[in-house]
Order: sequence, then structure tokens, then C-alpha cells
Amino acid sequence: MFFGSIPALLTPFAAGRVDEAAFRDLVEWQIDEGSNGLVPCGTTGESATLSAEEHRRVIEVTVEVARGRVPILAGCGSNNTAHAIELTRNAKQAGADAALHVPPYYNRPNQDGIYAHLAAVAELNLPIILYNVPSRTITDISVDTMKRLSRLPNVIGVKDATGNLARVSAQRLACGEGFIQLSGNDDMALGFNVMGGAGCISVTANVAPKLCAEFQAATREGRWDDALALQDRLYPLHAALFSDASPGPAKYALSRVRPGFSTELRLPMTEPSAASKASVDEALVHAGLI
Repeated sequence: MFFGSIPALLTPFAAGRVDEAAFRDLVEWQIDEGSNGLVPCGTTGESATLSAEEHRRVIEVTVEVARGRVPILAGCGSNNTAHAIELTRNAKQAGADAALHVPPYYNRPNQDGIYAHLAAVAELNLPIILYNVPSRTITDISVDTMKRLSRLPNVIGVKDATGNLARVSAQRLACGEGFIQLSGNDDMALGFNVMGGAGCISVTANVAPKLCAEFQAATREGRWDDALALQDRLYPLHAALFSDASPGPAKYALSRVRPGFSTELRLPMTEPSAASKASVDEALVHAGLI
């Protein structure tokens, strides 16, 4: 179901509100440029500051604009199991094809608690992609726990942002070849796919969707020289988009590629530094995007 280049969509704001028209344009552009799937309401979409109504509406709009052309993986993570279930139920009703779930953050459950939380959301009869990102959650879905979860009928894969490429092989052996592994780190996507990954849930694809889709296609087709050339072209941008707190640099970058796109952020996110913007500009030139 999920493979290739899958942007974790930015959420545009105007005067404090979700700019639905701008978001519709972004979704359409992403599909036109060759993205293989879409993730609304992820971390890059500032999901932590969306109201319940906004969260549901952003997913609905993504589904409406996509019209079945690409699958929709809705961010539904929470450290409150009841809230995670509610978000998942809303995403299912909105028409999402699957839900993306982190293990609980801040309250830091043990592995049994992580399993119980994710097993609970998997009971809603909507496919689940796990999202393992210890740098944000301070919890790690262990390989053994992931193996247990992969045996549940609705748990179909993982977005791995551990930064540990060895996990790809370990999880492949534990969870089986049919378990979808998607990189959560743009800069590691080449090595990730070599080791058996199926694609990337990408920040950079917000800004360079066509190049990211071409890169993923090259890895899928075994054109490794082409993939390496695209990796080198995109690598400075991968780094620059995290030169300040995300998604500030990504919104700035998209405003340079698509003039008129709002760089507005919601607190506690603030405008990226001048140094970050300069890094983004240099990377966009290197990639041939401006």
C-alpha cells in the first residue's frame, strides 16, 4: 500500500487559521509531482497544535483532493491511548487509508505498555503504520515488541526514525518481508532502501517532491548510480531543513520554491534564524530548485 516518496505534509496557516485553499493546492501539487502517498497531521504538519476539529478537517481535505490517486496515511499519535483511539476513529471516518502512530511520549511506558497502547489502536480495523522516533518520544519500540505488533492483522509497517540502519535488517527478520519499512530520515533513505526499505516519509518532499519521487523510483528499480546522484543533489537540503526547529526551515524553503506559500508557524514554533534561511537558500540552489 505504501512505498516510494511520501511527504509528511506541511500545514499552511493564515492569520492563525488553517489555510484550506493553500493546503488543497499543496496536496494537488504533491500528487502532480509524483508523490506516492501523503501524510497529513504528522509532526511536520504541526499536529501537536491542531485542534481536534482542525485535525479531522486536514485529513478530510487531503482525502477529498487526492480522490484515491494516492493512499493517505493520517498522523494519529498521542500519549493518551483514549485520545489516540479517538483520532484513529476520526481518521477512518474521514476516509484515510491508514493511521500513523508513535509509542506514548512523555509518560514513557515500558514495552508492555507500548504494546498495549498500539494494540488498542489496531483494534479499530484501520491499517496501522508504527512510527518509531526515540529522539522525540524518548521511548523505543524494541524489535521484540515490533515483532509482537506485526502479528496483529492491522499492523502493516513502520516509519523508522531511529537513525539506526541496522534496525532495518533486524526488523525485516523479525517481522517478515511483507512488513513495510519506511525511512523517517531523508538523509538515510538511500541506505535504508538498500537494506530492504520500501520508501521514505519525507520532509524534503514538501519542497522537492519530483526529485524525491525520482530518487525513490531509482532505488526501487535498482538504478543505484542514479539514486546516488540524486542523493548528492538533495543531501544539503535534507540537512538544511533541520538547521533550525522543524518545520520552520521547510516552510521557508517551500515559500522560496512556491512564492506565496505562507511561512506562518504556531507557537511554540518560531521563525528560523537568518543562518538557517541562508543554509536553505544555498541548498535550494545546489538542488536546482531556485
